[in-house]
Amino acid sequence: MGMYYDFENADGFATGAIGQPGARTFYLQVRAEGRTVSIKCEKQQVAALAEYLRTMLEDMPDTGTEVDPVSSSLMNPVEQDFVLGSVGLGVDRPNMRMVIQLEEMILVDEDDDDIFDLLDDDDDEIDSTVVRVLVTPSQARAFCDTADLFLSAGRANCKWCGTPIDPSGHACPKFN
Repeated sequence: MGMYYDFENADGFATGAIGQPGARTFYLQVRAEGRTVSIKCEKQQVAALAEYLRTMLEDMPDTGTEVDPVSSSLMNPVEQDFVLGSVGLGVDRPNMRMVIQLEEMILVDEDDDDIFDLLDDDDDEIDSTVVRVLVTPSQARAFCDTADLFLSAGRANCKWCGTPIDPSGHACPKFN
């Protein structure tokens, strides 16, 4: 059964990775109202979210408020609540907040024919967890800066093919 979290004032909106480069697990974490929600995601999802937030921030006034770096860093222990599916972004201009909606990925067994009946039936809905959080522009900037640190801390890219180089060796397709 899915849950719906609606956080008007986030204490923390964070990202980070656990593990060694090449085998890291990325997370988003929302902390508000005494609750912590940790969402497993892909590195590319963190990169895309940071990129879109930076684009949105260009249209927001700079409040100049400094954010504690801890608010944009993962708080341990990190216990996965769900896996990230879709992401929605918006702006609450009257309150000068950025709206971020994170939805759970729904895994579907492709071999199960019953799923098509469920999807076709308007009365039945697939329950998924949704987290809606409003963050300040300063919190969004801090998130982007933290994301940049984790995204650049991975494995080096091959100068010929651009893919990450594994520490145990790299079979570059450009030399195949």
